[in-house]
Amino acid sequence: MAPSPRPADETDIAAIRRFNRFYTRTIGVLDHHILKSPFSLTEARVLYELAHRDNITAKEIGADLGLDSGYLSRIIQTFLDSKLITRTAVTQDRRQFRLALTAKGRTAFVKLDSRSRDSAASLLGQLPAGHTAQLIDAMATIERMLDPDAGRMKPVLRTHRPGDMGWVTSEHGRQYAEQYGWDISFEGMVADIVAKFLATYDASCERCWIAEVDSRPAGSVFLVKQSREIAKLRLLIVHPSAQGLGAGKMMVGECIAFARASGYRKITLWTQSILAAARGIYQSAGFVLVGSEPHHSFGQDLIGETWELTL
Repeated sequence: MAPSPRPADETDIAAIRRFNRFYTRTIGVLDHHILKSPFSLTEARVLYELAHRDNITAKEIGADLGLDSGYLSRIIQTFLDSKLITRTAVTQDRRQFRLALTAKGRTAFVKLDSRSRDSAASLLGQLPAGHTAQLIDAMATIERMLDPDAGRMKPVLRTHRPGDMGWVTSEHGRQYAEQYGWDISFEGMVADIVAKFLATYDASCERCWIAEVDSRPAGSVFLVKQSREIAKLRLLIVHPSAQGLGAGKMMVGECIAFARASGYRKITLWTQSILAAARGIYQSAGFVLVGSEPHHSFGQDLIGETWELTL
């Protein structure tokens, strides 16, 4: 049984308020417009939801963000007047509208998202070696303690750090051997991919994300440069214990957002026809199957598939 909460005293309240003042100043949200953009903090948050969730309604945004319906309605109208979004009536309920970013809206989000990433990178860059992980863990602790749902298993994404590539390689080797009978040559291929990634890593246009559940690795995905305009999604995997929690969809969504922010025009990937869960994630994210070919690899007869997403 969880201990009963004790009443907060004035010292506790003052500490919370002091931290709030410090953090809002540090991340630069005290100005009327955030990150030297034309958007307020709330407008930027709504824009983020629109960029990451297809055909969402204003009602859904309001419920998820806890926004007053009148305030949100004014933001939506401002976005419509600025031609940042379109809206389409929901067939089942004409009082509700599905919202989507226009090309102009997508461009505005990409610019804002890039500035946000640069701001976070600059903040972390000021930390001494080894302090980044401590900061991320501390923030996760705060989230778990203040959010009733955070105690439940929920994936959290972070970029790679030392030790991750060994996990990525071994997890691929183990899972594919156990589930599909693939031989050790597959693990060797994964090792080659991660070694090349580390040797040629370009932080301006490439990323590896690790999904964590309860502070433990639970998935991975890579986005690497294939050409100036084409990115390649590689090594998507989710640990069995985290399947069904949305980690795969979250990682692919992050790849897409980063690719757009980096100026890529297309994302391509190669997968196998038997990987139904991964194929479902790609399809729901908008990827289209553009080619397939049988091959014998990893000790198995397989059908390789190429999928693409035009950004």
